[in-house]
Amino acid sequence: MKIKVLITQALFPESYSSILNRYDCIMPKENSFSKAEIMNKITDCDALLSMFNFKIDKEIIDAGTKLRIISNFGVGFNNIDVEYASKRGIVVTNTPDVVIEPTAELAFGMMLDLVRHISYADRRIRKQSVKWGVLENLSHSLNGKLLGIIGFGNVGQAIARRAVASGMKIVYNSRNRVSADIEQKYDAKWLNLDGLLSVSDVVSVNTPYTFETHHLINLERLQMMKYTAYLVNTSRGAVVDEKALIYALQNGIIAGAALDVYEQEPTIPSELVELDNVVLSPHAGTATRDVRNLMASAACQNIINFFEGGSITRVY
Repeated sequence: MKIKVLITQALFPESYSSILNRYDCIMPKENSFSKAEIMNKITDCDALLSMFNFKIDKEIIDAGTKLRIISNFGVGFNNIDVEYASKRGIVVTNTPDVVIEPTAELAFGMMLDLVRHISYADRRIRKQSVKWGVLENLSHSLNGKLLGIIGFGNVGQAIARRAVASGMKIVYNSRNRVSADIEQKYDAKWLNLDGLLSVSDVVSVNTPYTFETHHLINLERLQMMKYTAYLVNTSRGAVVDEKALIYALQNGIIAGAALDVYEQEPTIPSELVELDNVVLSPHAGTATRDVRNLMASAACQNIINFFEGGSITRVY
């Protein structure tokens, strides 16, 4: 009997080409299936290809009585109850490698936007409220500034590469210190988290979301930062305590923040939207057509390799 694959969301015509003719695939003609539709269709499926923003909970997993693999589209997998899936003997995979460069691009772009006040200046021009003059519209340079990277994995190092090219200096914190060769490559120095926060001009959050990293950046740690410092978060929203961040931004505890991720996506607190010292993006780190296709291809390949033999990027 042909392997049956349920795909939660339609993308581009070419996105799932590697499995559409290979397996019996069910996917929406456009947009995404609802949870109720998934519950109805998953009962006799062998594989589920899920989007990073679609919650795969215990109820869905239980409905998939034949389910053997959940191939998640994205590097993050906090949308899936992986512990319960593991108890059910279901393999969970993700697509980590293809997201590295685009996520680093966005993180560094938002950093540049934030520190140089690019979006803020654009808004003022459109509102015709900008003043022109030698002492007007002053911002800061990245060149010569100290960038603190929390989570020095592939994405963190890709950000470091861009930062070093712009004349920034690097300190980092991660669970495991990287090799001396990598530290030398970026002239990077390991610091404990509190030390990193206290000395950095810009802090980039790139750590995975886990129980241990929930609200890693809270009010106490925000108060350790310089009042002139900036925070950039392109990892997961709940790594930063959003209420504490809003308080810090409103009260001058830090100078500004750039956020691509939020605690309760797609909801963004109105307090953040109203602030001028914030740059916001709709979880768009990998939102380019070519990268989306690469992510889809990687998610498909995990399914193919699981059933036909080959390496998979297994999470659980």
